[in-house]
Amino acid sequence: MRAAEAIYRSPLDAAGGLAVTGSGRQHARHAVMRRKLPSFAVVLVERGQGFLETAAGGRRHIGGPALFWLFPNRLHSYGPDEAGWDERWALFDGSFTRDFVRLHLIAERQPVVALRHVEEVARLFATLHADLINDTPLGQASAASALHNIVISAAKETSAAVSGRQVDAGDIIETLRGRALQPLDLAAFAVEHGMSPATLRRKFVAETGLPPKAFQLRIRMDHAKQLLATSDEKIETIAAGIGIDDPFYFSRLFHERESCSPSQFRARYRRM
Repeated sequence: MRAAEAIYRSPLDAAGGLAVTGSGRQHARHAVMRRKLPSFAVVLVERGQGFLETAAGGRRHIGGPALFWLFPNRLHSYGPDEAGWDERWALFDGSFTRDFVRLHLIAERQPVVALRHVEEVARLFATLHADLINDTPLGQASAASALHNIVISAAKETSAAVSGRQVDAGDIIETLRGRALQPLDLAAFAVEHGMSPATLRRKFVAETGLPPKAFQLRIRMDHAKQLLATSDEKIETIAAGIGIDDPFYFSRLFHERESCSPSQFRARYRRM
C-alpha cells in the first residue's frame, strides 16, 4: 500500500440522509487507544491481523480480510500486531445510519465482519475515496452511494455466514411466508421446527429485522395492497382474505402503516 492518505470533508447541507465526511488508507503500525469519534466509521483491514476492543463488543481478534464498524461517542481501541496491517477507512453520518442499526445491517455488539469477497469491498472503498477527492456535490452523493453499498455488502457477508451455521433459518422464513394468510400459532410453529418460541423469534429478528407476527402482518398487508391495486374486490373481502375479519380494524391498521386509507391507496395505484 502507498503512503498514508486522508481526506476530510464537511457534509453538504442537503446531504442529511447519508454523508461521508472522511476517507483514507495506510499501512498502520500503531494502535489507536481509547478514542471516541463524533461520527460512525468503518475500517477495512485488507491484509494483516490485530485486535478491536469496544465496550459493547468486547475484545475481538481481527484477521484480514475483514472490516469493523465504530459507533459515535463510543470508546474504542484497535490496531495491528507488530507486522502492521493494510487498512482503508471512512467516516460517515446522517439519518440513514438509524436505519442501518434498526435493520441490523450494522451492529454494535457484533462489529466485525469477516470478508470472503474483499475485492468488491476494496473497490467500493477506492470509489468512495476518489469521489471525495472530486469535491463536488455529485462526488459527495456518489461517495454516499458507495458507503451505502459497503454496508449492504458487509451485511450480505454476515447473512451468508449465519446461514452457513444455521441452514434452517431461510427455510423457516419461507415456510411462514407461504402460510402468512393462515392463522399463526407461534408456539406450535416453533415446535414444528424443533425450537422454542424465543429461539424462533431471535432467528426471525436476525434474518428479517422483524419478529414472526410482524413479519406475517407485513406479508399480509403487502398482499392486500396488491389486491387493492389489481382487483375490484370489496375492501371487506380483501380484509377477510388476509385474515382480518373486521374491515374497520383493517382500515385503521392500513392507515397506520401506509398513511392513507385502503380506498385512497386503490385510487392512487390502480392498474399501475
